[in-house]
Amino acid sequence: MRPTRAALLIAAAALTPALLFTAPAFAASTPATTAASTTPVTPTPATACPATPSDSGTPVDEMTEDELRAAIQDILADANAGRGVLREANEALSGTVDAMRAFLETGCRTAQAEDDTVTVFRILGVATQNGDKRVIKEVNDLLDARTPEALRTFLETGYRLAQAEDDSVAVARILFLATQNGDKRVIKEAGATLDAGTPEALSSFRWTGYRLAQAEDDSVYIVRMLANPDISDAMYDAIQAVLDDGSPEALRHFRTVGQYEIDG
Repeated sequence: MRPTRAALLIAAAALTPALLFTAPAFAASTPATTAASTTPVTPTPATACPATPSDSGTPVDEMTEDELRAAIQDILADANAGRGVLREANEALSGTVDAMRAFLETGCRTAQAEDDTVTVFRILGVATQNGDKRVIKEVNDLLDARTPEALRTFLETGYRLAQAEDDSVAVARILFLATQNGDKRVIKEAGATLDAGTPEALSSFRWTGYRLAQAEDDSVYIVRMLANPDISDAMYDAIQAVLDDGSPEALRHFRTVGQYEIDG
C-alpha cells in the first residue's frame, strides 16, 4: 500500500534533523550547505540471453552452426548489452561450434550477471551519496544473494519501486520544509507530486521540478528583500546582481548563504 501524504509528512518531520545535509531541500531561514546529490542511475537492462535464443524456438543443442551464429549476432545487436556480454559473445563467435553453443546455454547469462553486478554497484554508490535508505538496503540484500535471477529482477522492477519509496520521503521532506518557509510554488508542486505518487512523477519532481519551483520561490523571497527601507547599498547591489543572474543555483545560494555574507 502506498504511504499517505500525511504519513510521509510525519516521517519527513521526524527525519529532517538527520537528513538536513543530505537531501536537496533545506530551510531558507538559516545558512546551510548540503552534500552533493546525484540523479539516480537509470538502468537499461539488456534483453540479451533470451530463454529461447532463436526465432524458430529451436533448442540450443539442436541448432546448426548458422543458427548459433545468428543467435549470437542478435545478442550483439542489443543496444543495451553490457561489456561482459559483448566480450563473451565476440569470443564465442571466433571459437568453435561447441564454444558458441556453450555461450548460448550458460555463458551469456553468466556474463549478463557480471554486467548486472556492475550496474547494481553503480546504483549503490549513487544511493549512498544521496542517502536513499530503501535502495541501499535492497542493494545490500541483493549483493548478499547475488544470483543472476535476483540481479535481473532488481534491475527490471525492484530498483524502480525502491527508488520511488526514497523519492517519496525526499519529496515529503521538501514539502515539510517548504511549508515552514512559506514557499508557495514548492508546496503546490510537491503536494501534486505526492498526490500523483507514481515513480516517474516523484523522480521528475525531486531531480528536476523541485529545482525550478524552488527557484521561483527564491526569486520572490529575494525581490521582497528590496522592500526593506533599511536595506544597505551593498545588499541592494547584491540582490540586483543575483536577480540579473537568475539561475536557480545563484538564487538558492544567495537566499541561504550569500545574503548573510554581505556587510551592512
